[in-house]
Amino acid sequence: GICPRPPTIEFADVTAEMYPLHTKLYYECDPGYDRKASAYLGIQCMSEQQGAVWKYQPFKCFDEKNLLSTAPTMELEPTEKPEIEPRSPAPQKQENFSESEQKDFCGAPKTVPHASIRLPQKHYVGQVLHFKCQTGYDKRPPTFGSRTCKEENGKIIWTPLDMRCTNGS
Repeated sequence: GICPRPPTIEFADVTAEMYPLHTKLYYECDPGYDRKASAYLGIQCMSEQQGAVWKYQPFKCFDEKNLLSTAPTMELEPTEKPEIEPRSPAPQKQENFSESEQKDFCGAPKTVPHASIRLPQKHYVGQVLHFKCQTGYDKRPPTFGSRTCKEENGKIIWTPLDMRCTNGS
């Protein structure tokens, strides 16, 4: 099922380590970099025999000054295996997924030079989001926590999160 929009927390960064099947993510080229007009920056978590994998289209982000040059840059090749990249220091408390459940989740997408990932617009049941107060707004604990999208009594909800990010004033 599709989850409602997750409640936002002011001055908090949101990350995720795993994404349920059907999740679509989009890369964004960093400021000063651009892509070829035809390049598709989206990826999707799909089910394969070996489990959930990200489906990629090859693309790269070019330095805007060199967009017309053909300088060699790293190509993002389509991949069949899930990539687990080290993420920013999110709380390392892993949810206890059973083996069969684990196969329905893609790990963190691969990193692409000069690009970053936007969090998905749509979340699916099973998604866990990690919230961490931004530096300077983390004066009062708890300064991090997680919310899970789950189905309860036929309703899809986000679990509560007891944290506020303030700069202490």
